[in-house]
Amino acid sequence: MRRLLIAGTRSYIGESFKAFLAQWPNEYQVDELETIGLKPAKELFEGVDAIFCVAGIAHIKETPENRRLYYDVNRDLVVDIAKNAKEAGVKQFVLLSSMSVYGLETGRITKSTEPRPVTAYGESKYQADEEIKKLADDGFKFCCLRPPMVYGKNCMGNYQALRKFALKSPLFPNYPNRRSMIYIGNLCEFVKECVDGEKSGLFFPQNAEYTNTSEMVRLIAEEHGKKIKLTKAFNWAIRIAPVKVVKKVFGDLVFEQTETVSKYGFEESVRLTEAE
Repeated sequence: MRRLLIAGTRSYIGESFKAFLAQWPNEYQVDELETIGLKPAKELFEGVDAIFCVAGIAHIKETPENRRLYYDVNRDLVVDIAKNAKEAGVKQFVLLSSMSVYGLETGRITKSTEPRPVTAYGESKYQADEEIKKLADDGFKFCCLRPPMVYGKNCMGNYQALRKFALKSPLFPNYPNRRSMIYIGNLCEFVKECVDGEKSGLFFPQNAEYTNTSEMVRLIAEEHGKKIKLTKAFNWAIRIAPVKVVKKVFGDLVFEQTETVSKYGFEESVRLTEAE
């Protein structure tokens, strides 16, 4: 039996991964570590085979007052956990990083794309990635995950905004964009593959197909028995709109498809997300 430690409690992704691994009770011993107020020490990680670190500050509005907190938690705490884990003999450190390290609202990201974070969140995540990469060697494998938007039942983030629109509005633009996204079940499957294979390196886990925002909204509405009309009437305005939120919703933003997961197809994933 392998012992896996999830560093960070009350995380949507961490809790989902723990529940996912419960399908194999004889293969994994899964523990969680509270990281709020944590002072990492080697003793906390002894006997652990792999760590999945989901600790971090996210989904809060950045302000000058809380900016320092991102670096204290997303960088300093996470790097300190990794250093003590290595000293304790942990063989693999899987870190949940972010697409935000690239600082892009639109575009295509490849493994050679240079990170240029524009927020404290993205910058603190990137700095943690770089510091932990320096610790990696044959005995301490570093697996850095930079997923796109994650969605699933009871998830937080941008999916909820799309969901609210789908359930309230009779109209939505029929706009031909492409976005990399990943359903939580597919992300959990990918993390399991990384742990089982003791993988190391940089990974872009995502659904097997790019997502069209209009199609996602249509499917969400359909799952609730609601008809939403998709119209091209607003497409001209979307194309010229300088507003950041418009680009975030309708712009193309994709990873190269180096690591795709097809355990759950797109329509199935929306159905499971919206299931009562």
